[in-house]
Amino acid sequence: MSTPVGDRFGGMGASRTGDDGTADRRRGGDGGGDGPGSYSVAAAVRSPAAPGVGLAIASFLAVFYHVVDVVGGATFLLMEVAVVAATAAWLGGFLRQRTAVGLAAAGFVLALIGYFLSVPPSARALFTVGRVAADVLALLTGLSVLRLLNAGAWALFLVPVPTFLSTYLLVRRRHAAAATVAAATTGFFVLTGDASAGVGLAAAVGLTLAIGLSQLAAAGRAGVLAQWDTIAVIVAAMVVVTSVVTVVPGSASNPVVPGGDSPTVESSLVANTDSVGVLGSIRLSPEVRFTVEAEESAYWRVGSYDRYTGGRWVRTGDTTPYASGSLGDPPGESERLVQRVTARGQLDALPAAWKPVDLRGRAADTAQVTDHDGLKPGTTLLENDTYTVVSQRPTAAAGDLRRAGIDYPSSVSSRYTQLPESTPDRVGERTATVLEQADASNPYDAAVAVERYLERTKEYSLDVPAPQGNAADSFLFEMDAGYCVYYATTMVAMLRTQGVPARFVTGYTSGQRVSEDEWVVRGLDSHAWVEVYFPGHGWIRFDPTPSGPRESAERVSVETAREEGAENIDAAGSETGSYETPTATPGSDSTSSTGSTPDIGAVNPGADEFGNATIATAAGGLTADATPAGGGGSGAAGDGDDGWTPTGEDVAVGAAALVGLVAGARRFGLTERARRTVWLLHQSSADPNTDAERAFRRLEYLASIVYRPRRSGETPRQYVDALAGERFGARARAVADAYERARYGGGVDEAEARRAVEAVDDLIRQHAPVLRRLGGAGTPR
Repeated sequence: MSTPVGDRFGGMGASRTGDDGTADRRRGGDGGGDGPGSYSVAAAVRSPAAPGVGLAIASFLAVFYHVVDVVGGATFLLMEVAVVAATAAWLGGFLRQRTAVGLAAAGFVLALIGYFLSVPPSARALFTVGRVAADVLALLTGLSVLRLLNAGAWALFLVPVPTFLSTYLLVRRRHAAAATVAAATTGFFVLTGDASAGVGLAAAVGLTLAIGLSQLAAAGRAGVLAQWDTIAVIVAAMVVVTSVVTVVPGSASNPVVPGGDSPTVESSLVANTDSVGVLGSIRLSPEVRFTVEAEESAYWRVGSYDRYTGGRWVRTGDTTPYASGSLGDPPGESERLVQRVTARGQLDALPAAWKPVDLRGRAADTAQVTDHDGLKPGTTLLENDTYTVVSQRPTAAAGDLRRAGIDYPSSVSSRYTQLPESTPDRVGERTATVLEQADASNPYDAAVAVERYLERTKEYSLDVPAPQGNAADSFLFEMDAGYCVYYATTMVAMLRTQGVPARFVTGYTSGQRVSEDEWVVRGLDSHAWVEVYFPGHGWIRFDPTPSGPRESAERVSVETAREEGAENIDAAGSETGSYETPTATPGSDSTSSTGSTPDIGAVNPGADEFGNATIATAAGGLTADATPAGGGGSGAAGDGDDGWTPTGEDVAVGAAALVGLVAGARRFGLTERARRTVWLLHQSSADPNTDAERAFRRLEYLASIVYRPRRSGETPRQYVDALAGERFGARARAVADAYERARYGGGVDEAEARRAVEAVDDLIRQHAPVLRRLGGAGTPR
């Protein structure tokens, strides 16, 4: 077994008719007439509507489970849900409905109080009526519950409420009401963006099934079977329609249907929203965003994220209004850097070198400070808006960081070593192997080892499939290529498995230097990297993304845009200057010891030690990554596969569409017609009497298509006599004779039965040639 993660560097009355249509004759109280023992779980789940309720309940439980999987407490949540559901099922046998609803309401109030008390006193002091109202509104418009400081406690306090009420209503056979409670809970998570499209769809399908089947149950089993195709068509339509749209702005879900435009790197990273997703393929935008006047280059940082969900990064904590002096200096040695930033278009961020300590200009009047000491604008900056920011950049040497130790503040270690409980063990095991081979004995050397490992064993490409499951695990073990989001996400996850505090950071690289002290920054300079915490020094930057392929892709994108005459590609004389971007660990402020980036196209020492690909060649990197704005990539470098590969969601949508088509065909009688056509065209052999009888039935069905159906009261002989006069002739009478002997006489032999079958086959060829061609030529066996 590998070393446990975190150990390497230290700690961490009356008759009532239920909604299923069955009459419940009960006596007793609450206006519902519910007596003791009137209801049971077995009776509730036997209803055709019960699976729909179960699907709706499972949908909101899946979101609660995801929340606690991210922050911890999944096992306790499962135990809690089981106990609450069992209690609700028991109380459903005798507890009056009004009392149960009152208990649920009281439980909801107590849950909110419990969550309030679980929040640290410093954060609790910020709670006001206005602040709470604003937070509720934010939740309903895309603010993830994972942004809550104590999201795990929030989930554990609140999950009993919908679990109890929906289970109780299920046992009472109030299937539509139970599904409504469950679907409404999932709907809340859809609004917060925590429910994926699949989960939201499951809730909608469950609600539809519960309501539809509870109404049909009044007609009994036959009624349900008669209408299943209608319900199937509705559900399939919901699946397909839902798959082509996102649920709400800010939701984590994406359309399932492929072929849409990929987002830009910038739009997915530096809008300074409260979460960043791992999206799959993205593209470059060569448009100028801002210029910076400063004495030295830097990474222009926009925001950082602490909570990793497995597929997204979330920034927890609140923001506070900026005030002079509200941003303190970093611990340890640092140097002052003054930057004057000018927006060259609309800008929804305040890029600045880490660590900002002072902000000047009109932007300071409305700016916000995040819980991570980052800056957010209160309003969008317009073209030519300027602001000045003063930063104190850490200048610790590598030796200082090696000696920094592991005496992390508890607030740092608890917040920045978090990983989802479902993170595969192999991530930590691989990290331990990397550190062991690098002989890393302290967090600094560990960070350098992981940084170098990712640089040397993965290719750089913007055209990659969206990861399935945990993004870090997928990139580490199942993908050969990715871009900065994948590299930074994986490095943070790997370090966290070893108890090293790290966080995911977004912003821009320095851009194109156009003079002694000015840089032009474009959308394609947007980037993601890593910050690692060192006691006594604070947060230090590391960048595991290979710089060579990235810079080549950016250079070609700009040159292509210039040749095509695109607008807003240059500013401040950048069209005549050389295009320069920093290396992965550039400048005097870099503390990583990675050194120079390996030569592009060369196989690096140790690159194949773990069975992964080496860095892409320059040509391969450019074919995948140098896509100008508005265009998609052509394929991951070196993967040799330009085709579309369906995901699990694609398969699910396709299956739903197929089921819907089949159900629709049945609803309109197409499947029955197809079955009858096959039955008419192909007769398999049985015993002679059965063959003769079936031959007559086929003749009768053929005549109903090309002549007329047999009338009520008309005997087989009378019908055949009428057919014989309508061009069916003696062959029809021969078939009828065989039928009468087989059914009413002494029976027929094999030769007579075969002649009857062949006669019908001849009539089909003569009177229904299209059907015969569809069914194939030849005499049926």
